[in-house]
Amino acid sequence: MTQQILEKTEIKPAERLLKLPKYIFAQLAELKQEAIDRGVDVIDMSIGNPDGATPEPVVKVALEAIQNPQNHGYPNFRGKIELRKAISDWMKRRYNVEIDYKDEVQTLIGEKEGLANVALAYTNPGDINIIPDPHYPVLCRGTLIAGGEPYFVKLKEENRFLIDLSDIPTDIAKKAKMFFINYPNNPTGAVAPKSFLQDVVNFCKEYNILLVSDLAYGEVCFSNYRPYSIFSVDGAKDIAMEFHSFTKTFNMAGWRCGFAIGKKEFISNLYAMKSNIDYGMSTIVQDACIEALTMDDKYVKDIMDKYDARREIVAKGFNDLGFYAPRSDATMYFWIKIPPRFNSSMDFCKYLLDKTGVLITPGSAFGRLSDDRFRVSIVQPILKIEEMFRRFKEAGIKYE
Repeated sequence: MTQQILEKTEIKPAERLLKLPKYIFAQLAELKQEAIDRGVDVIDMSIGNPDGATPEPVVKVALEAIQNPQNHGYPNFRGKIELRKAISDWMKRRYNVEIDYKDEVQTLIGEKEGLANVALAYTNPGDINIIPDPHYPVLCRGTLIAGGEPYFVKLKEENRFLIDLSDIPTDIAKKAKMFFINYPNNPTGAVAPKSFLQDVVNFCKEYNILLVSDLAYGEVCFSNYRPYSIFSVDGAKDIAMEFHSFTKTFNMAGWRCGFAIGKKEFISNLYAMKSNIDYGMSTIVQDACIEALTMDDKYVKDIMDKYDARREIVAKGFNDLGFYAPRSDATMYFWIKIPPRFNSSMDFCKYLLDKTGVLITPGSAFGRLSDDRFRVSIVQPILKIEEMFRRFKEAGIKYE
């Protein structure tokens, strides 16, 4: 009897967890720590983690909010009405888009959880969701956790890393439940013209697919470029949701805050999923977000000017070494081909870390079709970036 009991004590995780691909950013963190333990001075250019401080007005409001006992209880599931109103006003000011703050806004504990939860809210086991490759990992993880099947569409350089809708077979389009897009794009840096967004909206309306637009990098733009909200195009409100993050725009990665917008039905279903899982964004953080959305635009401009200066140095540095590293009009990333003598992007990543102490992200982190690339995040000060290229030259790193 005791033996029978012992045989039953092995507790295994759910199959959905075992089927999830390993999160490569966790693996990169392990590689980084191992290098540090060996005494390596690591220059981390991998994760898009902003290195600057959150703007002072936002921090000041948060400090005041934490002193208010009324903010110490459970927050509002949807987000306090003042924050939703600030989001609506900001969308009108920045994108000329009308959003009903009462019914068409859902606050998020970071955009990442929102993107995962919307997939859980709409995906049944066996459903097909269309996802670009490369892609931010969570764009497919929610589908996998829900038991859905991702259909990956390769983003091709010759098409400016825009999805070629003709690459999606008609039978897949007819079966698809959701379609995820991300422009400005992580990791390629690609930007989408309004005509492309209109084509995607028309495609989703034709096949009755929920379109999910990830606009995390909507404010990380250069050379007077301004991206479009999906709701800038005709008919999008009927078929689309849009997700935003405070992380890159306001240097608020650790605050965990974002929001989703869309018509009442879509937002209500996301709300229903989230309210069964979490209690929503801290009221203290919500007050900080209101300040971020309403403060002077100069604070965001200062952040983007810093990235702009860095991207010029990074582009020149890689191009001087024989890599092709064009500047993008948006995002904090460079998407570059690995030297042809390497078998995989992870091999190149490990080689760079071993030879130079520089950590970059292998393309395989963003999809199985992207193993011939690596991503560089411009999240280090200029002196660190110059040190990176000094190390590359000493180690003989070239595209060959």
